[in-house]
Amino acid sequence: MGATNQSSSDMSPLSALQTYITTNTSSTSPHPAHLQHLTLQICHNLQYQHNWTSLTIHHYAPIESSSTTGKRKRTPLPRPLISGLPPKRLYVHPDEQIALLQAAKKTITETNGKDGEANLLKMVKPDPEREWILPTHLQEKWSLSRFGEVFDQIGFVPPDGGGENDLDEEIVSDADKARNPWRTKKRVLLATLDDDSTVMYYIVHDGIVKPRQN
Repeated sequence: MGATNQSSSDMSPLSALQTYITTNTSSTSPHPAHLQHLTLQICHNLQYQHNWTSLTIHHYAPIESSSTTGKRKRTPLPRPLISGLPPKRLYVHPDEQIALLQAAKKTITETNGKDGEANLLKMVKPDPEREWILPTHLQEKWSLSRFGEVFDQIGFVPPDGGGENDLDEEIVSDADKARNPWRTKKRVLLATLDDDSTVMYYIVHDGIVKPRQN
């Protein structure tokens, strides 16, 4: 019995995610296609499931603004990273939390504000900060040395995104100059993809940080 040829019109159309991955996979990236696909799937999840904005995929380590002018060699990252702005702050240092509470209480006292508790809750919500995202798969095995390779190539704060990626134009990093003074450790948001497309997110710091207070 001969096989029946299926016409292109009978094939199921690509999903929005498949179209996004196919469209944005680049042959000029220093990273293999499977790492690009993983990164793009995480990027799609952040944008459409968690309302992140200003997302940029980084294939190369950001160039420091203090670097000498002229032609500079671009250093590929161990794997593509993502930077973006979450809808709300992901991490508040415990000392910053105390400082915010003290400042808010002082303001309410000085202004004799009504509904003090409601105003206090609004005033202690810090603005969101741009974050690094490290795309991974659940089947991968990560070690401290592998995390160290990533942290060595990034700054405390990602540079402002200039576009969807840095393949065509290098991104200059000067974000550390104006970073939150409480942001004393580098951190990434570890995005772990499972085989069923579930994505779990964990904050990973480069070193020991003071425990948060609930």
